[in-house]
Amino acid sequence: MKLMVIGGGGREHAVIRKLKENPKVSCIYALPGNGGMKGDAVCVPIGAKDIPEIVEFAVREGVDYAVVTPDDPLVLGCVDALEAAGIPCFGPRSEAAIIEGSKIFAKQLMKKYGIPTARFESFDSCADALEYLKTAPLPTVVKADGLALGKGVIIAQTREEAEAAVKEMMEGGKFGKSGERVVIEEFLEGPEVSVLAFTDGKALVPMVSSMDHKRAGDGDTGLNTGGMGTVAPNPYYTDAVAERCMKEIFLPTMAAMNAEGRKFKGCLYFGLMITKDGPKVIEYNCRFGDPETQVVLPLLESDLLEVMLAVTEERLADTEVKFSDKYACCVILASKGYPGKYEKGFPLMIPDAVRDKVYVAGAALKFGNLVTNGGRVAGCTAVGDTLSEAIGKAYAVAEQVRFDNSFCRSDIGRRALQALKDV
Repeated sequence: MKLMVIGGGGREHAVIRKLKENPKVSCIYALPGNGGMKGDAVCVPIGAKDIPEIVEFAVREGVDYAVVTPDDPLVLGCVDALEAAGIPCFGPRSEAAIIEGSKIFAKQLMKKYGIPTARFESFDSCADALEYLKTAPLPTVVKADGLALGKGVIIAQTREEAEAAVKEMMEGGKFGKSGERVVIEEFLEGPEVSVLAFTDGKALVPMVSSMDHKRAGDGDTGLNTGGMGTVAPNPYYTDAVAERCMKEIFLPTMAAMNAEGRKFKGCLYFGLMITKDGPKVIEYNCRFGDPETQVVLPLLESDLLEVMLAVTEERLADTEVKFSDKYACCVILASKGYPGKYEKGFPLMIPDAVRDKVYVAGAALKFGNLVTNGGRVAGCTAVGDTLSEAIGKAYAVAEQVRFDNSFCRSDIGRRALQALKDV
């Protein structure tokens, strides 16, 4: 069976490794993939947003099944185009991917169907947004409406910061068309939880919960990044919280999308805040999270390809989705300067002894040698019987992966360990 995975980061590497476990798989193409995936997939230099070329390649090579993971191609209609060409896919069509493609759509959906989230107002006029900010409670959250590589959210502590954020997005064009409209919402407090879920529009099966670490520096300091590490499961996601989320958030979201004629089939990501009033939605994503995937999939005991096919064929309710009761940790090795300016092109050394525990995100092959080619370079992942064991093993892997100009946080999982004591 020939598979095709769209994307080129650590998340895609994790998906590919898991798909390879199915004995029916004869070949996996990664479009575009990256140099660190050699041995796990055949990398094809076609960009994730080059949809006509992706479709042409899939048809020409006789691809049996495609997995579209990044947000951009999903929102742009990659699944729609592949399905129209007769290629079955895992991932939502563009009409459903809008749940991430437009924050205004997502917020209005939650308001309409009574799904708990922060109070908000949306604006397509900069003047109106600035007028609203004069009396908005502080701190306040300013979000670009569209996709912005995870950087379109500003938590403003002062009115001046909020006004500057609005002006940068709506007048300065910081995020292009994505920032032409904005959402200004209430600042929520509480522990954050990420929950990915398989859904075929009829049934919904949550995966194991996880905790992301967004800030670049120890102690949650520094700039926001795409994620500096993750642990799973998240200790704040108790059985009681999970029950409320299923009843008040997960199933209502699936039903709301169906009611809007936007059946969601694929992986639906719930970014949650466990507030004093209960769990609330911070954001939806229309795909696997990165780096949440790197800790969730190692704990999946069921066959990933079989689960994905069940989603595509709308028979998820009859398919077993089982997760281990162990713990997982992923430590991200990044280039110094990330998420700002950084140098690349440094030799990347991954010893064979730990290769199967490293998901490569930002690397390229140069004259046959692996070199750094991104901000987040590698995710070092380990599984353990306890969270402490998983964290220790992940850092032991990270110590063996080498490249100049590297850095990582030293406290991935520390907050979760403390939570285990407190819960």
